[in-house]
Amino acid sequence: MVKENEIKNEAQVEKINWLACSAPYEVWLNAGSVMLDARSLLGLFALVGRKANVVVEDGVAPRSFQKLVAQMG
Repeated sequence: MVKENEIKNEAQVEKINWLACSAPYEVWLNAGSVMLDARSLLGLFALVGRKANVVVEDGVAPRSFQKLVAQMG
């Protein structure tokens, strides 16, 4: 599943990282040709000010995924 999200500032990066580390499944962010593990705080800082797609495996429950993305915003 994929959902677009805009990463506006450093505080949001830290929140995304915390949520990804708390999720029981892998969470990735894709921006153009770059695919980053959302558990990598250093990599996420490169996405500040950019739009990125939040990506998880297809087996993740849609409600769980929607809730995760809503909390990232």
